[in-house]
Amino acid sequence: MKRQSKERRRGAISVLAAVLSIVMIAVVAFCVDIGYVLKSKEELQRTADATAMATCWDFANRLSEGDSGAYASLVARNTASEYASYNEVTGKAVYVNINAANDSNGDLVFGYVSDLGAGADSFQTGDPNLFNAVRVRVRKDSSLNGEVPYFFARVFGLQGQMLQAEATAAIVRDVKGFRTPSDGSNLDILPLALDLETWNNWAAGQGSDNYKWDAENEQVTAGCDGDLEVNLYPEGTGSPGNRGTVDVGEANNSTCDIARQIVDGVSPQDMQALADSGRQLEFDSCGHANLNGDTGISAGVKAELASIIGQPRVIPVFSTVVGPGNNAEYTIVKWVGVRVMDVKLTGPMSKKYVTIQTAPIICKGAIASETTGTSSNVYSSVVLVK
Repeated sequence: MKRQSKERRRGAISVLAAVLSIVMIAVVAFCVDIGYVLKSKEELQRTADATAMATCWDFANRLSEGDSGAYASLVARNTASEYASYNEVTGKAVYVNINAANDSNGDLVFGYVSDLGAGADSFQTGDPNLFNAVRVRVRKDSSLNGEVPYFFARVFGLQGQMLQAEATAAIVRDVKGFRTPSDGSNLDILPLALDLETWNNWAAGQGSDNYKWDAENEQVTAGCDGDLEVNLYPEGTGSPGNRGTVDVGEANNSTCDIARQIVDGVSPQDMQALADSGRQLEFDSCGHANLNGDTGISAGVKAELASIIGQPRVIPVFSTVVGPGNNAEYTIVKWVGVRVMDVKLTGPMSKKYVTIQTAPIICKGAIASETTGTSSNVYSSVVLVK
């Protein structure tokens, strides 16, 4: 009897050990499968982030080339599909439904983010002309890309798990000012201001049409293209002895300073000097920024202006100017992206000109505005918003 009892106990222990072994194997198996799912989730999120950023950059570049928001978003959908496929999740390329109809519930949706701080919560799809963001959903399910497969859990009848990741990338299309870029680079801002009246007339369709920008060959040529030009060198600003130059940095900039900023842009040192003087390149609550003026555009910067012909730059637009010469005080109310088309700063005053055409520009350091119309053709770099 004792021998039988011992044998039964040994048998029970063996059965229990076998059961525990199976349980442990099952736990380990599930841990392996869960780890694989978590790794796949990370890969999926990276794919969504990268695809949203790449697509929004392509969208922004197309805007900067003059495309409408509707057309830019249509073409950029192919970019999303292409970039998503460069990424592998579970060892396979990922594909995105491009959602050509831009259904708000689709995997790839273009829209307008009114507040980058609120991010995706302020995402709207109503007006293509306002589009500044793209939302990308990357998924692995039975209808697209296949579920993330299980390995060991299949013995329990579980085949895989559905996963998805989402990311939204956006640009600023209404800019109220500029700060020093985080990478310490210069700002592509010309220290030359245009009066608001000329801008309003220009926007209303007044101007000449004698030049065109050849984007393929990246050069300015003679001829009509429907994009009007105006003269950035004003006949008069209302300030005696001043011809529209502004100090972005030290007060009373020299011709050398202006020449440097024309070619290289506004440096971090210029921005610090501006801040030290109690000024900034950002509109206040009234929509104004104040800059000192200089005595005029010297013929000494003709070569510098000629060297940037065709390159996009940001110019300030002023509503009023008071005071003479280098005591002039400009009230800046708008930022505009332009391209210098031709320059002549010799001869009689009436024969001098710096001919400009509007030109979209992506500018680092742009500060988003809560008000539309604070800028035209000026966009920020692309950022991920949550």
